[in-house]
Amino acid sequence: MNENKRDTIRAYYHTLFSSWGRQHWWPAQSRFEMIVGAYLTQNTAWTNVEKALRNLRAARVLTIRGLRLTPQPLLEQLIRSAGYFRQKAQRLKTFVKFLDEHYGGSLTRMFARPTSELRDELLALNGVGPETADSILLYAGNHPVFVVDAYTRRILERHGIVGSGADYEEIRLLFEGALATMDTPGPGCHGVTALSGPLGSRHRPSRLSRGGRTAQVQTFNEMHGLLVGVGKHYCLKSQARCEQCPLQKFLPAAQ
Repeated sequence: MNENKRDTIRAYYHTLFSSWGRQHWWPAQSRFEMIVGAYLTQNTAWTNVEKALRNLRAARVLTIRGLRLTPQPLLEQLIRSAGYFRQKAQRLKTFVKFLDEHYGGSLTRMFARPTSELRDELLALNGVGPETADSILLYAGNHPVFVVDAYTRRILERHGIVGSGADYEEIRLLFEGALATMDTPGPGCHGVTALSGPLGSRHRPSRLSRGGRTAQVQTFNEMHGLLVGVGKHYCLKSQARCEQCPLQKFLPAAQ
């Protein structure tokens, strides 16, 4: 049964990538900007995060040193658009303190840690759940972990691959088992774009999204971005727009 599920997930990947191509996740100019974005995007839309990041960039504090030296009340105002700004400002300060105390302020040292050990350390930080920790590991650290979000869970439940009670780790391990041995298509393959409408959740290429990474990490990266595209445009929380979705043919009813 699990092998059938893994086969289906691999088929999802090929279908979405051939339709939409590379998604250029995560859209950021540096690893630290990506980490800040992972904190800010909790419980808010990405458009609100972009406003906060622009404010931080304009204030010239979108760096480890910048956040370290910025008084928390000012930081709160700079990220106000992202919502829960007091809470998020404190969490960002906590991360910088953790980085300073354990890794001398070096992301390179931090990401040199074994994946499972660093994941446990991140999860122990205030405000870091599995999705935030895995986003940091995958997108900023190029560690081979799959990020499970609400879009992914919704798609799998509606397609009958997991039940409503499936936990985060069950879904993460399912995707990692399915995608671990796949190779991402080369940079010249941008998809046939045969379908009309949005191209997933595609962003403009950024310094971080164009960075070098292993094939496995790139595949996890692309799959998460592709599923976000499905969730944003077709598999909506309020309604499912299955007729236009490239995954429509995989629905149990369609088979």
